[in-house]
Amino acid sequence: MDQPVSICAVSCLCAAGNSAGKCFETMLNSSVTPNLPLFLDQADSSPSPVFSVPNNYNPEQSTLPITETLHLLFNTAAEAYHKTNLSKQNANSLRIGSCIGTSTGASLNFKNFYQEWRKGSCPSMTSIHSYLHGNPAFELAKKYSFNGPIQTVTNACSSGTDAIGIGASWIRNGLCDLVFAGGADALSEISYTGFSRLMITSPDSPRPFDKMRTGLNLGEGAAILVLAGTKAMHELDLFPLAEIMGYGTHCDAYHLTAPHPEASGLIKAISEALRRSKLNASDIGFINIHGTGTINNDKVEGVAINKLFPSTPFVGIKGFTGHTLGAAGAIEAVMTILSLKHGLLMPTSGFSTQDPDIGISPVQLKTAINAEFALSQSLAFGGNNSAIIFKRK
Repeated sequence: MDQPVSICAVSCLCAAGNSAGKCFETMLNSSVTPNLPLFLDQADSSPSPVFSVPNNYNPEQSTLPITETLHLLFNTAAEAYHKTNLSKQNANSLRIGSCIGTSTGASLNFKNFYQEWRKGSCPSMTSIHSYLHGNPAFELAKKYSFNGPIQTVTNACSSGTDAIGIGASWIRNGLCDLVFAGGADALSEISYTGFSRLMITSPDSPRPFDKMRTGLNLGEGAAILVLAGTKAMHELDLFPLAEIMGYGTHCDAYHLTAPHPEASGLIKAISEALRRSKLNASDIGFINIHGTGTINNDKVEGVAINKLFPSTPFVGIKGFTGHTLGAAGAIEAVMTILSLKHGLLMPTSGFSTQDPDIGISPVQLKTAINAEFALSQSLAFGGNNSAIIFKRK
């Protein structure tokens, strides 16, 4: 069985806005300024601003101690659920899966717990309870009584893209009628400290592909794509925003934290996505890059684009969102779909000067585009590379 995979609803929460539409509008017409994190150690001599979710974001109340990542996910899932015409009654006739990517959201990621442990005292059980109820895909499925497959994907910063690709395979192979796929990650002092110690954070704002880029800025957020097969589209009377054509992933295993300098893994992932889509590179109308603003990542992405898509326009959105880790691929997929739907590309915030070592520049102004197909790509620690191709409907 190989049925088409439609995207019938999208939702998003990040520094650019508290809904998919608001995020897209901000990226087209405005800017986002990162701020120093509230948890910043005053002794930190090289602070890096972060992209927090808007102040008007309202976390859902829960009787159990849950992680901030789950708060972000539940808030975003509610927007998506509302758009699908689902109810407890009609959901029972559909096999609904949950596939969510996260980088740190499913780990015991609580500073207070470790501080208490090091002091020799018994840590508060609140952190343990949050951790035990911290599996994003499982908790989402439990919240809405989904009855299909459940998978949390933890492939670092490609997790969101991988979750969408895996969810699409469930639809395509007849395992599910509907899948809530995406990613979520909240800001964490532990992950902030880790990236800072790797010396790849920026002291100001991210500048993807820019000659003067100095590093990444962390962000937080969540995004959901509701993937649907033929049965769900018909029974719920849904209309497609886009279609998933193909997904590819490859691990180059070159280095723990650096991509292969010849972009071998990324090129193979993109090539696999093209093959599964039965498309040529020339069919791709635009690319949403990973674009972290780090020296190595952007240079390697440039190698892949120069080889496969030398004249294709590309954009990077991390100047609006920061690097949202496991949520990044999902947020970028949502923006790619909305760009296809509305025929508009947002500017690459933070870019001003082409890097001669890369030799190409991202889109700098809001641009009208008539594209049928678009590619969104993600790179991650551990040599993970993923790519997914969408078709406008």
